[in-house]
Amino acid sequence: MIHTYTAKYTKIRSGYMGQLVEWPEVITEGKSLEKCRELLEDAVREMVAAYREQRKEIPAGRALLEQIPVEV
Repeated sequence: MIHTYTAKYTKIRSGYMGQLVEWPEVITEGKSLEKCRELLEDAVREMVAAYREQRKEIPAGRALLEQIPVEV
């Protein structure tokens, strides 16, 4: 079964931080956006393997993100 997760990337001093919205424990950093994306994909594969080994329920994907404009 294929799950689709929502990745959130934040620019940080050392490059980018990536995190899955639906699975916040899956988090990583990379010097470039491309490297961060690659490491995040790797991290989620490892987390799936660990959850399966521990017989934990794997979080469902498909979060809906929406930007809300706010005047400040």
